[in-house]
Amino acid sequence: MYEVSVERVFSAAHSLRGYAGCCENLHGHNWRVEATVRATVLDELGLAVDFRVLKQALDDALAPLDHGHLNEIPPFDQTNPSCENIARHLYDQLSAALNNDRVRVARVRVWESEGSSAMFDGV
Repeated sequence: MYEVSVERVFSAAHSLRGYAGCCENLHGHNWRVEATVRATVLDELGLAVDFRVLKQALDDALAPLDHGHLNEIPPFDQTNPSCENIARHLYDQLSAALNNDRVRVARVRVWESEGSSAMFDGV
């Protein structure tokens, strides 16, 4: 099994609805996202997936979130914009864009700060 990963960073504000603490207040992060795909076989060029393709898919998924107030952006206008829910949302977006008979999104990890991350792997 082959794995290919890329990382990107975006900036956005959020507040955690119903949270008993300071994270209930509006605050922002410079979020870091790592997206990993798996391939069972390589293509005719010897690639699991072109880094450029994976980067573009992640950029496309992040574009609506970057420099936004996440609580006002679907699906986070209905779902708490927790690190866990952001990871799941990005996993779903990337899966729709990239999954095929050879390549599958394996996991998405999101850091809201240095040393604090959440991951969704779809297993």
